[in-house]
Amino acid sequence: MKVALPILIVTLGFTSPSWAQSPSPSASGNPPSSSAAAEDKAIRPFHFKAPDEALADMRKRIAATRWPDKETVNDRSQGVQLATMQALAKYWATEYDWRKCEAKLNALPQFITTIDGVDIHFIHVRSKEKNALPLIITHGWPGSIIEQMKIIDPLTNPTAHGGSASDAFDVVIPSLPGYGFSGKPTTTGWDPIRIARAWAVLMTRLGYTRYVAQGGDWGNAVTEQIALQTPPGLIGIHTNMPATVPPDIDKAAFAGAPAPSGLSADEKHAYDQLAFFYKHGLGYANEMANRPQTLYGIEDSPIGLAAWMIDHDASSQALIARVFDGQSEGLTRDDILDNVTLYWLTNTAVPSARLYWESKLAFFAPKNVPIPAAVSAFPEELYQAPRSWTEKAYPKLIYYNKLPKGGHFAAWEQPELFVGEMRAGFKSLR
Repeated sequence: MKVALPILIVTLGFTSPSWAQSPSPSASGNPPSSSAAAEDKAIRPFHFKAPDEALADMRKRIAATRWPDKETVNDRSQGVQLATMQALAKYWATEYDWRKCEAKLNALPQFITTIDGVDIHFIHVRSKEKNALPLIITHGWPGSIIEQMKIIDPLTNPTAHGGSASDAFDVVIPSLPGYGFSGKPTTTGWDPIRIARAWAVLMTRLGYTRYVAQGGDWGNAVTEQIALQTPPGLIGIHTNMPATVPPDIDKAAFAGAPAPSGLSADEKHAYDQLAFFYKHGLGYANEMANRPQTLYGIEDSPIGLAAWMIDHDASSQALIARVFDGQSEGLTRDDILDNVTLYWLTNTAVPSARLYWESKLAFFAPKNVPIPAAVSAFPEELYQAPRSWTEKAYPKLIYYNKLPKGGHFAAWEQPELFVGEMRAGFKSLR
């Protein structure tokens, strides 16, 4: 059955990128070639409308899911439980409305610009306040721009959200290449280092000569690389998934060895979290780092995609299971399905996975960031970075805070806390 692909609607006389116009069967969502688009520095307004046929096909596929048998244990040690996925599928196929998310997205100023031959999608909201601090925020996997939508208005319009005019930010939120509405690289080389260079180009193209950067997950990797490249204008960074683990600690945790002696309580807790993640949580990352193209199943099955994305880390998986069990959490059922549906409609499960194949960076190793850095340590992150490790990893640490709640998707789960961290973390740089 031929299914209509998602389309771009670009206003004000600009034409949509060629990857959105390609006819079937070659319409794979690929961006323009470098030769065709590298010189185009225009910033084009962007809106998105998923075809009704694509949404109907998604619901049909959900309803036609062939389910595995129930897990043989009474916990999540074998993966995302059948009851969770069947509750998710029922809601997704019968009650969930993508159009609500689409309307929220299209109410935001969104744009496309071509950098290094790839179309980069981004949200750009300027504050009405004078002297707002420009901030570029980078998401990770299995996240997207959906993660940051709750924090946009509190950051740009602080007086309406318990802050003062001096707390205001201009906010830029790009989609990583191969993710969401950005183009899908057709050549190799798009690792966090190259993305960092592209982000510096983007901020210059937007006219910013003084700005800060923030990220978690891959967003942290990209943000730290921007800092290492020290582009003109970047004055500081913030991360909610800092890279702080000393080499000997990392080696022991990866080997599953007992915690080294002499660790403080916070360091021992971080070590235990890290050792658990290395033992039980690396499966998805190993597969995507080695064989991303093999993941045909998550491009073909909405339920397969949702399960793969949910099984990112134990704490997030448990939270999502509670949500679909009817409990009130930092995320809602719609939050979770907005993000998964974005991946589905843009056909980006495999392109996004390739970032793991591309990157050769050690995720948790200190990078000796040479500029001012602020760190927020959330308790349900893959590991909660202790102050002692953080001070050594970031020589110009200007802010550290250990939060009482929140996990890997901090801005999404705990937007009020996250906004408070942005205000406090960057206060000394204004």
